[in-house]
Amino acid sequence: MSSETKQPFNLGQFYTKMGPLVALIGLVVIVSILNTSFLTIPNLMNLLQQVSINALIAFGMQFVILTGGIDLSVGAILALSGAISAKLILNGISPILAFIIGVIFGAVFGAVNGFLIAYGKAAPFIVTLATMSIFRGMTYVLTNGNPITGPKMNDSFSFQFIGQGYLFGVPFQVYLMLIAYIIFYILMHKTAFGRRTFAIGGNQKAAFVAGVKVNHILIWIYVVAGLLAAVAGMVLTSQLSSAQPDAGSGYEMDAIAAVVLGGTSLAGGTGKISGTLIGALIIGVLNNGMNLLGISSFYQQIVKGIVILIAVLLDRKQAKN
Repeated sequence: MSSETKQPFNLGQFYTKMGPLVALIGLVVIVSILNTSFLTIPNLMNLLQQVSINALIAFGMQFVILTGGIDLSVGAILALSGAISAKLILNGISPILAFIIGVIFGAVFGAVNGFLIAYGKAAPFIVTLATMSIFRGMTYVLTNGNPITGPKMNDSFSFQFIGQGYLFGVPFQVYLMLIAYIIFYILMHKTAFGRRTFAIGGNQKAAFVAGVKVNHILIWIYVVAGLLAAVAGMVLTSQLSSAQPDAGSGYEMDAIAAVVLGGTSLAGGTGKISGTLIGALIIGVLNNGMNLLGISSFYQQIVKGIVILIAVLLDRKQAKN
């Protein structure tokens, strides 16, 4: 008789380790059976285009959630950064330079969030809820409530290529997503910055006592979130050939969903960026599959909410264990 005690099956622990990948595979199989158009090349390319924008935002959101925080302003940062770049292009600025400036502004907006949270000692939820309103309002002021578009945006190959170009048959924005994944995988899992991020999420006071400059790290984490939201804004603006004042509305929820579905704990301290990529794919397949099946957008919101709720409950169960 073995002296080893058999450990009971832990659903929450299983989900954290293998659940996201199993859920993704299962979802792909189900959607493929229900609609044969799902696995066609045009649809898969369309799916990847949708996923890439959410994944870019979600990579930044994961850093925030790893510290036990939240960022509700990323959708508004996406819109405002895109509007700034579009304005610059219409005023004769090089599209590439406009892209860079837009991304810098996104990083600055993120830094504002980080500074208020780190030094203002305010709750991330409240701070980013307020800045979401501020940044969205600034977008409406800048755009006067109307889309920003014009011949210079339509005629610029370099700007159009970001969101509409293909390289070797794959949308260029997918390459941007993969490049961001590699960079931030290394940053999260192979650097001191990543280790300190996990330490802050695990126990902020203990991290401070251990010598981690908590405030500095927090500011940089929100800079990362703002920067990636701005990159997503450039992609979306290019894709639409215009900057929409309401662009990015609700994107923060899809990004949070991707992070949670990927197994990152809302309490902070645990998670993998590979899980977030899988989470973004789950959200993408879910949206794409329901569209192919002709399910009303109203019902889609209900289904996504239920899926997210299940993931959160599993996360809480794992946290208690």
